Amino acid sequence: MSVLDAPVSAAAPVAPTTGLTPVFVRLKLALLRNGLRQSTGRKAAFIASLVVSLLLAAGQVLGLVLLRGNEHAGTVVVLLTGVVALGWAVLPLFFPSGDDTLDPTRLVMLPLRPEPLIRALLVSSMIGIGPLFTLCLVVGSAIALAHGAAGVVFGVLAVPLTMLLCVALSRAVATANVRLLNSRKGRDLAVLSGLVIAVGIQFVNFGAQRLGQAGGLSTLDPAANVVRWLPGASAVASVDAASDGTYGVAVAQLLITVGALVALMWMWQRSLVKLMTAPDGSTLAAAEPTREKASGRGGLSALLPEGRTATVMQRSLRYVARDPKTKAAWVTALAVGAIVPLLNALQGTGSVYFACFAAGMLGMQMYNQFGQDTSAFWMVALTISSPRDAYVELRARALVLLLLTLPFTLLVCAVTAAMIGDWRSLPGALGLSFALLGSMLATGAVASALFPYSIPQEGAFKNVVPGQGGLAWISIFGGMLAAGLLSAPVIVPVIWMHVTDHHDALWLMVPGGLVYAALIGWAGLRIAAGRTANRLPEILAAVSKG
Repeated sequence: MSVLDAPVSAAAPVAPTTGLTPVFVRLKLALLRNGLRQSTGRKAAFIASLVVSLLLAAGQVLGLVLLRGNEHAGTVVVLLTGVVALGWAVLPLFFPSGDDTLDPTRLVMLPLRPEPLIRALLVSSMIGIGPLFTLCLVVGSAIALAHGAAGVVFGVLAVPLTMLLCVALSRAVATANVRLLNSRKGRDLAVLSGLVIAVGIQFVNFGAQRLGQAGGLSTLDPAANVVRWLPGASAVASVDAASDGTYGVAVAQLLITVGALVALMWMWQRSLVKLMTAPDGSTLAAAEPTREKASGRGGLSALLPEGRTATVMQRSLRYVARDPKTKAAWVTALAVGAIVPLLNALQGTGSVYFACFAAGMLGMQMYNQFGQDTSAFWMVALTISSPRDAYVELRARALVLLLLTLPFTLLVCAVTAAMIGDWRSLPGALGLSFALLGSMLATGAVASALFPYSIPQEGAFKNVVPGQGGLAWISIFGGMLAAGLLSAPVIVPVIWMHVTDHHDALWLMVPGGLVYAALIGWAGLRIAAGRTANRLPEILAAVSKG
């Protein structure tokens, strides 16, 4: 009798399969343990991070416990929990390499069902320093708000629900954007993360100043009344409501968290199925339409003039859109250029002329034009054989800067004037912004020819190679000082009109500033073109050191 004829009962019993969740938990622990064994430095960094996180968590818990019974405890706890949930949502976008052990794309070839997989990923995601810190904060929040038996019951329910929501939110966002985070755009986000943190610190500082001026935590109550109905903080807010005896509100807030958790799990599962079954855009078939579209002259390129100008402008715009260093510089200039005048306007201490800061920040992008090309500048240098070629090259780069800067400057000036309510000074601010921008175009072009320096490719926050720091200081700060002096023909009339109370004549500064900016910019480009054509070998050697 052959094997095929054997009865089914004679077959060997199949061993029961182990649940997927314990396997993933052991896998996560093994990956952490093996990672720490790789080097002493990595182990020391992990231990130091763990100790610091535990100390901070202990301090948070102690502070929250001491807050128990305070009339503003609910406000502080709700806002704090909302900020933590927001952090869980956005951190995967800015630090995509923070936890690559649970990247779902590594599991594509395994025969895993979506439902058990997301449960296993959810539980194993609870292991780590971040979840431990969050757990301590949520427990401290529940202790600070729980009063009476109802408060304790809702607190026991709120802690795990909040933890599950935070982790599910983080994993759903990461899974939906995993292909983005593993691409060049994901690396761009990592480069820009420092900017986001810096801008966030400015807003926190502004909020602290406003809070101090208001004289108490009561000014945060309106914000807390909104946040307590958002999923990230509603579960903790239900503890406060239950402690106050408003059980209907407590149940509603708890159900908001439950509903959000169910929705997140559903979205996560759909994203996971799509990620593990659908082809990405890297296949040849998916890339063909893009390649065919790129072969034609359409979009913005159709609006640009023919010849070298169009080529240079398209190249510069691609740098802004694709090069992480150039993109980070532009986004920093845009963000800081808007934040400084607008925050001062919100504080009531600003002036419309603070809007000139936007033109100044964006004008700085004209400096070190050839250093942005790094070693690829030799390809540009081969096309420059005369001052005329250099002039067209620099003029096209300046046009790109104007294309992005002029609308932004107009917007910031108008919004600042609206917030302050000083429309009479808006023409003067516009005229000064135009003059400053034209002067920085002129001095930036000349500085790019006389003081070029290389921008290193490695390191997100390294913008000058060692040994060229002096060149960078001379180029940027010397050029800015010269630009301020060159703007004097517009600054002096504006000051005179304000001093003599001739505000009605300030509108003359708009066309005057435009004409002066055009003339001074043209003169600067002409001067820089001759210097560039004569110093091509020196420029190429300077910008290729990175």
